[in-house]
Amino acid sequence: MSLARDLARDLRPLGERVKRWFSQLKRLPGRTDQRLMRDYAPASRKLHLGCGDSVLDGWLNTDFSPQSRDVMTLNATRRFPFDDESFDYVFSEHMIEHLRLTDGLKMLAECFRVLRPGGRVRISTPDLRFLIELEGKRSEVQERYMEWSAATFLPHITGFAGEALVINNYMRDWGHQFIYDERTLREALMSCGFCDAVRYDLNESADVNLRDLENESRMPEGFLALETMTLEARKP
Repeated sequence: MSLARDLARDLRPLGERVKRWFSQLKRLPGRTDQRLMRDYAPASRKLHLGCGDSVLDGWLNTDFSPQSRDVMTLNATRRFPFDDESFDYVFSEHMIEHLRLTDGLKMLAECFRVLRPGGRVRISTPDLRFLIELEGKRSEVQERYMEWSAATFLPHITGFAGEALVINNYMRDWGHQFIYDERTLREALMSCGFCDAVRYDLNESADVNLRDLENESRMPEGFLALETMTLEARKP
């Protein structure tokens, strides 16, 4: 049973890649992307980076490997296919941590370029502090998170468990490349020209256009809020 389970786990990424490949074939990427860019013309222009399955109404939803005809292909480590100052808002949820730090800085610089003066960027990403705090005295939600994470992502590890396993898995799994703390993300935004960086709770914002964007339903209740920090910043 253990061998079969390990084999199934090892083959899962291959199956997911094949599924994405067939989805992309159905999209006709070049035509789909041209159509989406041509037809997207609301009064307030909003760019969603790395949307995955979370397609937002009123936003131009983009992803590196789109699964839908409603999502445009975009590689966030390269120059975005948009003119300067062409959007009012940019939003990204749990995507920048999948880029190396240097590529994350490129992405933020592109966000700055495509935003109009006064435009705002909202970045939600795992908070390094949340991982560090798992090693201290834990709250009820942290205890539930530990149990869920070990059972869901480390079922093949038996006989011992602890913070080191969950933390190491989080740093390395799902293609994670760099986990930010608040200071690093804030300074990264400022280095790209942004100002007035403010931290908000999940799905909260002083700007109505940036509320209720994060997809809390993809995890058990309370877990996305536990993991996430959200910073908004403005282009002068």
